[in-house]
Amino acid sequence: MNDLNKDLFLGIDFGSDSVRCIVLDKTGNEVAHSSAFYPRWKDGKYSDAAHQQFRQHPLDYLESLDSAVKEALSQCDRSLIKGIGIDTTGSTPCLADAQGKPLALQAEFAENPNAMFVLWKDHTAEDEAVMITKKANSNTVKYTDYCGTVYSSEWLWAKMLHVLRESPELQKSAYTFVEHCDYMVHELCGNYDVSTWKRSQCAAAHKAMYHKSWGGLPPADFFKDFAPELVPFCQNLYNKTFTADQNAGMLSGFYREKWGLGEVVVAVSAFDAHMGALGAGIEYGTFVKIMGTSCSDMVLAPSNIGLVPGICGQAEGSILPGMTTLEEGQSAFGDLFAWFKRLFDYNGGVGWDQLEKDAAALAPSLENPWAIDWHNGRRTPFADNSMRGMFGNINLGTTVPMLYRGLVESALFGSRRIVEHVKKFDVEINKVIASGGIALKSPFVLQTCANVLNMEIGVAASLECCARGAAIMAATAAGAYPDALTSKRAMQSAIAKVYKPESEMVGIYNTLYDRYLQRCKIEEDLKK
Repeated sequence: MNDLNKDLFLGIDFGSDSVRCIVLDKTGNEVAHSSAFYPRWKDGKYSDAAHQQFRQHPLDYLESLDSAVKEALSQCDRSLIKGIGIDTTGSTPCLADAQGKPLALQAEFAENPNAMFVLWKDHTAEDEAVMITKKANSNTVKYTDYCGTVYSSEWLWAKMLHVLRESPELQKSAYTFVEHCDYMVHELCGNYDVSTWKRSQCAAAHKAMYHKSWGGLPPADFFKDFAPELVPFCQNLYNKTFTADQNAGMLSGFYREKWGLGEVVVAVSAFDAHMGALGAGIEYGTFVKIMGTSCSDMVLAPSNIGLVPGICGQAEGSILPGMTTLEEGQSAFGDLFAWFKRLFDYNGGVGWDQLEKDAAALAPSLENPWAIDWHNGRRTPFADNSMRGMFGNINLGTTVPMLYRGLVESALFGSRRIVEHVKKFDVEINKVIASGGIALKSPFVLQTCANVLNMEIGVAASLECCARGAAIMAATAAGAYPDALTSKRAMQSAIAKVYKPESEMVGIYNTLYDRYLQRCKIEEDLKK
């Protein structure tokens, strides 16, 4: 008889730069871990940062997936794998044919960036996002109500409209739009009839204006006057979605043979930050910060909560069924610090650890350089990806550590602004959990965060909380636990460390934060 306690579950997380895999047992113990970079992306292909274009080839995903899964399975007893869960960045959509295959897999479009996946941080669709927002706000049905009242260039409809307008030749070959997360799940299931796919509730509700109160997605009539390119696709999308604890299908024979696996359930997909919050241990009242290339913030609220404007999404079941997820975030977080390091190379190559130590040794002060953290636009509150970052109060005595400290403080002031915005609408926040590489590797950033928020910050011990969340949903879909909440509590990450606010720092940060808000308002007023 099979010992269910020995069953294993594979979580696969497609991040911005690489795919990561972990294998968990039923208690949440990690028994295998692997990762693989996307080769074309690593070589800088198909992207143009100066114009905010970031595209990824589907072959990067397929090749890296195969490499990472094989490495993870080599570290454990693969015969015990019973479920696979997947999360990806989002919104990262692509034009696809009727089989759900991205157009970039066709020879004639193999080098066309508009036929590839449009990565979450691609902002080339800013004009289209403005058009959608304007139309939605004047419409009888307010289709942007549950995505903060402002539609973003980071989201599905704007991106697909933009690539269709730039490359009208794709319209003839395209049948539908697919999110990266949905594509990967049904690729693994061998389901090449896109009309039968179980589409992600998380992706649809947060990025595609999907809501049950108006019957699902916006209808074709909504787009016909200002975006006729989208109209033919409306009938080829979906009117039903599924939460990530559900069974999307069984792993196909092709992948079973390729990876040496038996009967394996594949769970419905979700976005990375949502699964990261699950893996980190989100509960009611918990504010989870996923500190990656961007920063995604998640809060759970009761299903009867009123509308919260200015956030990135408000959706039932996108993390845990029966609970409403409020999503907020910053369009650049880790990307800010990586950009800074590339720009300055700190005195000809002094290590990153030294830069952090030098910056941490400085005292916060009104005399220090300051920054605004909109280098990749502003996501929350009220998305505006045309906003830009800046530095100020610089003189001939300014040093690189001073600038870096100002940049870190600005990113965390942006986090505080999000917390305060959400709390205005009676959302309970009494606990903060941070996860991701920055949370585990940068005591300077985390201690500053505790001081700026004036709250304790618990750091999730798992380096791969997103993949952990995907594995938790795999266990649920495979029947290891009766529901996702029970799975989460059994398999979530432990807390590695708690940072407490330093009372002597809180007062000065309150003053610096007020100055940050004043500078933000000046810039916002100039944009009007």
